[in-house]
Amino acid sequence: MKKGNILVVDDNKNVLTALRILLESYFESVTLLSSPKQINSMIREVNPDVILLDMNFSAGINTGNEGLYWLSEIKKQDAELPVVLFTAYADIDLAVKALKQGASDFVVKPWDNARLIATLQSVYALRESRNEVKFLKEKQHVLQDELNKEREICWGVSKAMQDLQRLIQKVALTDANILITGENGTGKEVIAREICRLSPRNKEVLIAVDMGAITESLFESELFGHVKGAFTDAKTDRTGKFEAANHGTLFLDEIGNLTYALQAKILNALQSRTIVKVGDNKPLTVDIRLICATNRNLEELVRKGEFREDLLYRINTIHVEIPALRERKEDIPLLAKFFLQKYARKYHKENIRLSDEAINKMKEYSWHGNIRELQHTLEKAVILSETDVLQAGDFYLNSAVPIDLDNPGTLDEAEKRLIQNSLKRNSENFSAVAAELGITRPTLYSKMKKYHIS
Repeated sequence: MKKGNILVVDDNKNVLTALRILLESYFESVTLLSSPKQINSMIREVNPDVILLDMNFSAGINTGNEGLYWLSEIKKQDAELPVVLFTAYADIDLAVKALKQGASDFVVKPWDNARLIATLQSVYALRESRNEVKFLKEKQHVLQDELNKEREICWGVSKAMQDLQRLIQKVALTDANILITGENGTGKEVIAREICRLSPRNKEVLIAVDMGAITESLFESELFGHVKGAFTDAKTDRTGKFEAANHGTLFLDEIGNLTYALQAKILNALQSRTIVKVGDNKPLTVDIRLICATNRNLEELVRKGEFREDLLYRINTIHVEIPALRERKEDIPLLAKFFLQKYARKYHKENIRLSDEAINKMKEYSWHGNIRELQHTLEKAVILSETDVLQAGDFYLNSAVPIDLDNPGTLDEAEKRLIQNSLKRNSENFSAVAAELGITRPTLYSKMKKYHIS
């Protein structure tokens, strides 16, 4: 598929004709301009992705100063717009000077078709990658503002959560790697985003990656990116998660699900703070704050030989353990009211409140899905409510407890039972199961494969 809008500026009509024939086979739009005096208006009109600019326009003058002048005019209008210069052999020193003044590259006349196309496509791909990173950062800033407005985190009143809050406030101010552990639904990503909000990098992007949802074949491309032609479907360059998170925060969720081979690739990137895109051989330095999360016991996995001990040390400078909701039941009333207010605003039922019987029922429940289950329960109750007071009977809590708290077995065994029970309750509707457990469908498939659930 042809992509990219190219603006060519050259006073030689034969050159323009030849370039139109050549470039139209590779780019979505090719605009020709014989006079640089119309550059500014043409930029506004066609919004080019790349400009191919000659360096000389007046007869008998070959200094290249005209090209430098129009380069500066373009940069005044759009500093990010890539400009590739046309230069004669004698103008190479001048072209190097132009590169220092903001030009993206230069092509020597008479040009080689393959080199010209490769140069323009490379410059266009780089612009797209930068636009993608810019978009992600802008999106993150919007989301962060919304999170701050809604105060999405409710710490609770229990000593465990008050201690956790003080720990987070301390470590957030550093660049230390943080490992967040806890059962499914305890709010590991919420804590990660709170750390980011409190950190010196809070104006930069936070990139969250569900490691359990990335297939092994796409791992390096997703995390490190790739260059065009690196493999069959690599039609353009791709920015990986590490590069997208540069100067910001990278959150690797479900890191305990990585295979041993992939752990080595992550470790190498973290140790060197450099990545190499698939199909490239040039190291790219990245500056990130790393936060990881898992519901698995990584120390136990190390003892079994399933997780690299050196990787555990690398990601575990600070360990943050989030307690299960059943271990801090004194927080349930506050959390319930917090979510009630949130969904009362969302569904325009501002006068709704909880009865004492409803709160007592919630305090007696085991909450095997933790805060995520409590949140979904409150949302459902608000949606279905017909009065302003929610009674105990308005809450449909699952009476089957998937985990025997007196004899829970290993975390993996408990997670396997949780998935099996959810599959049974939802008649093996994978979308419903994923929604109930608060995970993506690819993560659900990965866990079912891991636990041999058919």
